[in-house]
Amino acid sequence: MKDNKFEFTGETKVFLGITLKRIKASISFGTVIKGQIGGWIEKEENLSGNAWVSGNAWVSGNAQVSGNAWVSGNAWVSGNAQVSGNAQVYGNAWVFGNAQVYGNARVYGNARVYDNARVYGDAWVFGDARVFGDARVYGDAWEKSPLHIVLTRWSLTVSSKTIITIGCNSFTVPKWEEKAETIAQKEGMNVDEITEYKLAIQYAKQWMAIYCKSKED
Repeated sequence: MKDNKFEFTGETKVFLGITLKRIKASISFGTVIKGQIGGWIEKEENLSGNAWVSGNAWVSGNAQVSGNAWVSGNAWVSGNAQVSGNAQVYGNAWVFGNAQVYGNARVYGNARVYDNARVYGDAWVFGDARVFGDARVYGDAWEKSPLHIVLTRWSLTVSSKTIITIGCNSFTVPKWEEKAETIAQKEGMNVDEITEYKLAIQYAKQWMAIYCKSKED
């Protein structure tokens, strides 16, 4: 396995019709020691760089774990999902579909990240939280699923405890209230779309007032 830092142990198991292969480190790197037994992957393309899979965790399909990422515990990464950078997926978490977890993000507990969702930056998604659709979450810790609303033209996501993302625009609530009309007109929205868009921002504002309070509040 050219350039890989792991090799297969010869141990296999079949799960959901997928043959998974146990890995072990062929060299020492990072905190991994040569000969250390790792987790399970379907094929060598699932793992690259200084990334590692440990415990009962497994990676399958076209999923890729790369960079300095770590997948451990009983976590699953599958489909076309990507875990990269310094990201960590552990516990009983699942990342699948076309989802991406990167930067310094953490996904753990019973959390699920799927569809085309992105979790990145310093975001922590845990507990029973779900991040899905085309949601973008990049800040703060989320034990509850971040608000995600599918609108006629774009989706709205509460991306951090202070930021709302709609389409490719991310602003605080006051900025959205200031810029919403201008952005709507620039994008050529009709009257119904503008009404929907503004109502969604106001709903998100109320949701954030309930679920995004600081510990001091």
